Amino acid sequence: EKQEQPGFSMYGSYAEYLALPRADRNLSIIPDSVSFIEAAALGCRFTTAFRAVVQQGGVASHTTVAIFGCGGLGLSCVMIAAAYGAKQIIAIDVSDLALEKAKEVGATDVVNAKTKDAREKVAELTKGMGADVTIDAAGFKATCEDAIHCTRRGGRMIQVGLPIGDQNPIPMGMIAGKELEIVGSHGCDASDMPKILSLVESGKLDPKKLIELEVTLEQGAKALMDMDFGSPIGMVMITQFTDAPQSKY
Repeated sequence: EKQEQPGFSMYGSYAEYLALPRADRNLSIIPDSVSFIEAAALGCRFTTAFRAVVQQGGVASHTTVAIFGCGGLGLSCVMIAAAYGAKQIIAIDVSDLALEKAKEVGATDVVNAKTKDAREKVAELTKGMGADVTIDAAGFKATCEDAIHCTRRGGRMIQVGLPIGDQNPIPMGMIAGKELEIVGSHGCDASDMPKILSLVESGKLDPKKLIELEVTLEQGAKALMDMDFGSPIGMVMITQFTDAPQSKY
């Protein structure tokens, strides 16, 4: 129940040294074939996506999954679903650039919800069935509602994007009528990190694909401030702490 997160509930995100509570269960050994850059890229987007897609969603090779929102979390959900061999991965967003990236990292189909009716398009792509698993990775009212409507009868909807603003009441009549499961997903257990690292080690997951820019510590501070005005599709990675670049790839 009691969570401690560096940078959120405790100091330490940019500290040179950090005393980590319950380190015996919260630390994982990075395999020799996984770089510091790859390991750093996993949290928190890939870890959160892993729990949503694999543990809460149960996505496997036979699964059709629709992912609403292609920001950092949504794109990570696409990549985790692809790593687990999902049969069909439908990515939905309002940005063509984000959808291009989704296609690049594993989506089989993409839908621009700004120019097309997402519910109709997902129904068309799934031959009228709906997706086995839908994931709201954005947290908006529209993405939540669309995810519920696009879930097949007896399917599962995962709410992993944190809700933003006022939310309409969930359509409980539809949930009852279609016997849907609505499952919440939050973060990831530290004990699961070795499983995620093994995906990187095996080559099934390449987190470097979501690294858009490598910067210095000073540039990283500015990049954080710039997020008040928009954020890049990929992640900005601080890799230089001295005068010499330190990236391993």
